Amino acid sequence: MDFELIEKRMANEPKYRIKQIRKLIFQDFIENWERATTLPLMLRKELEDNCSLEIKHKIIESSDKNTLKVLMELSDNLMIETVLMKHSEDRATVCVSSQVGCALGCSFCATGTMGFKRNLDVKEIIEQGLLFSRYLAKQGKKVTNIVFMGMGEPFLNYDNVLKAIKILNSQEYFNIGARKISISTSGVIPGIRKLTKEKIQVNLSVSLHAPNNALRNKLMPINKQYSLEKLLNAVNQYIKKTNRKVMFEYLMIKGVNDSLKCAEELAVLMKRPLNMVNLIVYNQTGKFEASDRKTIKKFKEYLENEGIFTTQRYEFGRKIKAACGQLVANDVFKI
Repeated sequence: MDFELIEKRMANEPKYRIKQIRKLIFQDFIENWERATTLPLMLRKELEDNCSLEIKHKIIESSDKNTLKVLMELSDNLMIETVLMKHSEDRATVCVSSQVGCALGCSFCATGTMGFKRNLDVKEIIEQGLLFSRYLAKQGKKVTNIVFMGMGEPFLNYDNVLKAIKILNSQEYFNIGARKISISTSGVIPGIRKLTKEKIQVNLSVSLHAPNNALRNKLMPINKQYSLEKLLNAVNQYIKKTNRKVMFEYLMIKGVNDSLKCAEELAVLMKRPLNMVNLIVYNQTGKFEASDRKTIKKFKEYLENEGIFTTQRYEFGRKIKAACGQLVANDVFKI
């Protein structure tokens, strides 16, 4: 779907038409122009012939129906995956991808095995939210939250991600509150510094996964470029300027980063106002194993006893490979 092309087609129409069309696409969530009954028949036919609203995709649903993974085909035949998580009757989160593949090569993440293909453009980012909005609208529900935690590193596609966020947030489009939109970075410091200067109250999350440089270098090669000290300094500057909480994501990997010593080191790093830790059970993507529940419980209790605000992420979509770190658009699911 190409909204820019649609706007060009509207150049000779009355100005109110474009507002009508925005409402039809981004609030009524029509899937074809036949449903656009507020438009003249001839205009509907022209748009149907020249500006299709189709988004090519395949849906894979979890057995509990709380998670949907979508394989989406792009205009150049590349594939991405995006996920819908239904937390409750009135809360639904879309996990958005920002790149085709990823160049960072984190050892625990399946997306990195694809390598990096290209950045997604604004339209391709928006279509992920639009696709699930159409799906939920049929049930009388809507997308309430957006997290940029899918395929790719959002801050390596900074401009397109921020443009997409402004559309997602706009009352003329999706009208999703800025505080219900989160960006997760592996630690791209220039992106954190740019976000610090933005006048938009989105949430910042940092994929940490290790409490020291030696271990983080092994798990996340980006740490060799942006060390923990530099990363935490950038985050502290962000907090100082925005006075907003920052969530540090920490995968619990058996025998790798889940020891009491790691908890002690992590507590030292996190003992600052507005720092939060989100523990994530490792989802199978390769050579590692997930920490057992007893180990995670002890790790969490230690952090909490040290005064660190700590949560544990609910496991969505593991069985359909839609969970954290599992997204990889492979040929098995081709449309």
